[in-house]
Formats: sequence, structure tokens, C-alpha cells
Amino acid sequence: MEKAIVVGATGGTGASIVEELVGRGIQTIAFGRSHSKLEQLRARLGNPEQLTIAVGDAMRPDNIVSAAAGADVLFHCANVPYHEMVSKLIPLGESVMAAAERLGIKVVAIDGIYPYGRRQTDRVTEEHPKQPHTKKGKTRLAYETMLFDRRWSRAKVMIVRLPDYYGPTANEASYLGSTLEAIAAGKMAFFIGNMHVPREYVYLPDAAFMIAELAGREEAYGQNWNIPGAGVISGREIARIAREASGTAKPVIPLGRVGLSLIGMGMPVMKEIVEMLYLTEEPVILSGDKYKRWIGPVRATAFEKGISLTVRELQRRNGFLFAAN
Repeated sequence: MEKAIVVGATGGTGASIVEELVGRGIQTIAFGRSHSKLEQLRARLGNPEQLTIAVGDAMRPDNIVSAAAGADVLFHCANVPYHEMVSKLIPLGESVMAAAERLGIKVVAIDGIYPYGRRQTDRVTEEHPKQPHTKKGKTRLAYETMLFDRRWSRAKVMIVRLPDYYGPTANEASYLGSTLEAIAAGKMAFFIGNMHVPREYVYLPDAAFMIAELAGREEAYGQNWNIPGAGVISGREIARIAREASGTAKPVIPLGRVGLSLIGMGMPVMKEIVEMLYLTEEPVILSGDKYKRWIGPVRATAFEKGISLTVRELQRRNGFLFAAN
């Protein structure tokens, strides 16, 4: 991999992947809709000479093709609003794949765990039956089928699956991202789902490292890959670590089906989370065995360290400073 384009570069996964690629000295094009956000990303990384920015719409293949000159790998990190997933996810993916097909380059598509449906084993491998029972899970499975469609004869693709994630670049696309942002700001926070059931989360810098490792392996394309986190942790423990790191002690309130439905009356995206709440009661936990066999050790930052680093970085960026309690 000599040159890469990251589509959706200002999102949670996209920004982390840009940072990882730049850190490896790889010529990187950060592609996104917002010029100001792209400039902010470049400034945060210290304006590295190997990073260029390109403004465009991922729904328009011509925009991607124009921006991607010389790239040999495309990281597809763009996403659609959560409540528009069913109608817009596949058209977005088709646009990205159409551009990659014209360019004849490899594609690393970042996705989640929804297609697996309910967990049938302790650790979910890439061979786990995909039997989604929710509309979002079925949409994501159809998305996978589209990505691996034979009509893409010149674009090689892999799908990298992450559990819910957190880190300094995480945003509203992550269940945990908004929770940690609120705690870092010293505000009351909401936690989606049961705070007592341990769930899996991956620290985005760890995920970006492993994704970059996969992207550089020719044999990794044409396959699904699971990227596990550092184990499981309950919401109560997350809140404890985050509040200690922030120096604040505002409450963290769990949101279940009723709370999300009520908030969803004014915020459609929150209502759309309800059907996925089963994952907060019956967590899907990813196996990293395939990654270990093919690539090497899984990088897994301990939650105590990763959550603390995330909260302190969010405070630094946003100018928050609180005395430890």
C-alpha cells in the first residue's frame, strides 16, 4: 500500500484510519463533505506533508474518482444517518464500489456486527451464520452481498467488522461516543442499554492499526474480518473510569426501550436504536482467532487506559478542565 484514499475521513473510524496511515508514512487522501472538518483533521494531525484533503460527495462516484488519483487502496468509512440506513446504505456502497471499479483499486469496507443476528456461540467467528432478525441487520447483510457482487471485476474488497467502538474521534455513530463526550464535558450523560451487562468495545486506535495491517495484505481481500476489542466491560464500570478520568461526578442515566422511544418522538435517530437493544442484553462478542492466525497478535488497549485517554483528549480538544474529585 503506497497511497490510500479514506472516504468518510472525518467520521470516527475514518479519522482514526487517516491518523494511522499518516503515522506509517503512507500518502493519504482524506475525502469528505465538509472542508472545515477536513481542515480541522489535518491541523489536529500537525499538517503532515503526506496528507491531502479532498472535498466531495461519496454518493457521486465521479467525485471519488477525481480525488483518488494514484491511490491503490480505498478505505470506505462513510456512513449514512442511522435512521436512513435502510434507504441509503446500499446506494452509498454502490457509489463507492462503482468508483473503485473504475479506478481498479482495492477496497476496505468498515462495517459492524448487525448481520450476525443473535449470538449462537461464546465468540463469533467470521463463519458464524448470518441470520439477522432486524431490518437494520437485514440491510447490512444485503450490503455485504452487494460489496462481494461479481459485477465488481476490477475492485477487490474486504469487509472489516467492528463491535461498538470508542476513542477520541468517536462521534454519534458510536453508542458510547456521546456518553464519553458528555462525561468529559462535565455534563449528565446517557448510556444506551443495560449498564450491568458486560459488552464488547474496541478502542479506535487499536482498530485502525489492525485495519491497516489487513489492508496491506493481498491475501486478505475477498474475505470478512472480525476486529475484537479488549474483552467486555459493563456500563457501570465505563462510567466509573470515565468520571475518575474527567474529575467530574455527574450522573450517567441508562436508556432502555421506553426512554429511547420517548426521546425518539423528537429525535428519530434515537427511536431507531430500539430494535437493536437486544445487543445490549445478548452481546455479540467477536473472535479474533482468524486475525491472529493470518496477521498476528490482536492489539488491545486495556479499558482503564483507553477510556481515560479518550476522556482526557476530549477535554483537551474542547477546552474542558475540572479538578479531580
